[in-house]
Amino acid sequence: MKAINCLLITTSNFQLGDTLKKTGVWLESLATPYFVFRDAGEYVTIASPKGGQIPLDPVCRSKDEETGDTKRFQEDAKAMYNFSHSLPLNELSAEHFDLVLVAGGYGAMWDFPQNEELKRLLDDFIGRGKPVGLVGHAVVALIGLTAKNGDPLVKGRAITGFSNREEKLMGVGEDPPFLLETKLLSLGAHFRSGTEFSSYVVVDQNIITGQNPDSALETATRLLEWVHSREVVQKT
Repeated sequence: MKAINCLLITTSNFQLGDTLKKTGVWLESLATPYFVFRDAGEYVTIASPKGGQIPLDPVCRSKDEETGDTKRFQEDAKAMYNFSHSLPLNELSAEHFDLVLVAGGYGAMWDFPQNEELKRLLDDFIGRGKPVGLVGHAVVALIGLTAKNGDPLVKGRAITGFSNREEKLMGVGEDPPFLLETKLLSLGAHFRSGTEFSSYVVVDQNIITGQNPDSALETATRLLEWVHSREVVQKT
């Protein structure tokens, strides 16, 4: 079975709106899928809207937020090279990849919703029937997409993402431009959520959403299973 080409997309935004507070990608939501894919022998490409160095949410640096995968990622020369030399989205096409996973972090709330290159890529993945995974705040990338009839893509779809309860417990306050759960509900999504800060994944056709960084492992695993199952069907 040939290796799968996996695309990982992160935010390029390092600032919480107009505040002086720093943000970026939540490393667990990137590092965990990275090693799920790489350890399975797949090809992994990391990209971001602007390309180059990816901003890291400073909270990730605390010992309380460290995981085996985040520690391994920061000690892995190849992973860190890709992290500091991410490809810009305008150089990429869905035809060259088998799946995409969009990593979470508060930074995504600002630079994902209106990014035309991200919209183009995700529309292309979805249109080709390829699986799209999004973790935590990265689910915000779906809000600007539309279905063929002009409705919001998320309307009527089962979707999860970082919940309002989790936002309250994180204590971020009024910094994000809106609450993700509230926005998805306003667009007609069937929003579902599980226990706070525990893995919870929802699959709706070829869109796989994970509620929070704890869901990154299951989201990445489901993406690989989705691709492998399609390969088996095509061979029979």
